[in-house]
Amino acid sequence: YFPELDKYCVQSSALSLTIVRQMLDPKLIAAMDFEEFRLRAADRDRGLKQQQRLEAIYEAAHGSVGCVFTEAAAFEARMMVDNLRSIREEIKRTDKIILKFAQRLPSYEYLLTIPGFGPDISAKVIAAIGDPERFVSYRQVLKLAGLDLSAARSGKTSDAAKPVLSKRGKSCLRYALYQAALIASTRNIHFMRWMANQVQGREKERGIKTKVRVKLAAKMLVIAWTLMKNREPFDPKYLGM
Repeated sequence: YFPELDKYCVQSSALSLTIVRQMLDPKLIAAMDFEEFRLRAADRDRGLKQQQRLEAIYEAAHGSVGCVFTEAAAFEARMMVDNLRSIREEIKRTDKIILKFAQRLPSYEYLLTIPGFGPDISAKVIAAIGDPERFVSYRQVLKLAGLDLSAARSGKTSDAAKPVLSKRGKSCLRYALYQAALIASTRNIHFMRWMANQVQGREKERGIKTKVRVKLAAKMLVIAWTLMKNREPFDPKYLGM
């Protein structure tokens, strides 16, 4: 109905949801003057970028190539936005409960000292590992997130088999660890140096940064397990493990 709006959804989710719920019909927007549109779309003035975004959306509405808008579409849009907002509020409430519980665990404070680890990833790691003493080796820990290696044979002999990630563990934990590795390798000096050393000489290799960050994600899980066992905060020396 208003396909031109899509490009602005990532930039401002709250603003886009308001427009989708109230003014998904571009003809409705085009029939207003800009000031009326601005007041209905934005609950408050958030500065120049918001103003420019609203102006761009307003102009796009005048030349939209969307389908004919109906009452049924308006009802569906309201229901979808209300449902999404409700889910987001429920997620916030759940996160608060998880945070409150995690804060009572000694391991939680240790994991927060790892660069890239915030409340969410720390809680996920604690939930996955549980009692760190139940693992004998780091290889067992890596299996939790499917970050352990297995041989990809595809008809090949064992000698020719190529080691790849098993991906048999918790996918949500694996994803969270990769995000933590991405943040740490771009914002923390120790992790940035580690990343640079791993990539050095392989800069032209396709997908090398992603591969190295996956390796870093695995290392960070092992570091987290070690901190939980030793009951100590992060030290850059653990990057040499």
